[in-house]
Amino acid sequence: MLHYQTVPVTPFQQNCSIVWEDDTMQAAVIDPGGDLDRLVDAVKRLQVRLVAIWLTHAHIDHAGGTAELARRFELPVIGPHRADQFWIDALAEQGRMFGFPHAEPFTPTRWLEDGDTVTLGRHTLQVRHCPGHTPGHVVFHAPELQRAFVGDVLFAGSIGRTDFPQGNHAQLIASITERLWPMGDDTVFIPGHGPESSFGRERRSNPYVKGT
Repeated sequence: MLHYQTVPVTPFQQNCSIVWEDDTMQAAVIDPGGDLDRLVDAVKRLQVRLVAIWLTHAHIDHAGGTAELARRFELPVIGPHRADQFWIDALAEQGRMFGFPHAEPFTPTRWLEDGDTVTLGRHTLQVRHCPGHTPGHVVFHAPELQRAFVGDVLFAGSIGRTDFPQGNHAQLIASITERLWPMGDDTVFIPGHGPESSFGRERRSNPYVKGT
């Protein structure tokens, strides 16, 4: 069975998630934006074995610790979509802009496309390309858990910003309605910031996407 634990990291309180399966205790870290000592302590407490880094997108608070973590544990970096290459290239500049520790650019081991999958042991998560907040944003859907790790596409009561370079509001709304809603109203999502919610709750009450 799959499990996950969310560890808020960076001054932006970004929801980094550790996902693992209990047969082999293999684990992936989704969006290691920083505070790596806190993340590593959580990994040790859970007694899991890191095997991969999965990225939803390449903003500094989601990807800032990727290069160091990958090097420290010899981990492959999976994702995001290649359209976020320019954000990866700009990680050091992003760090200076927002007062983050130095962040290194990196080359993903594998870019992700819409319809791809990622695996942990016998368990498979589905990948959907959901541009709008960034052009290369992806989300990870675990149907067996009825959970989706959506980065900064959707929040409880809000949606991702689209005023960054290559953000696109219409594209973001299309990503939510065409890629997230079909996962089902009962699916609980883990956003990049703030509390969890469900797609059904957001469809009913989120003022940005209500009724879509």
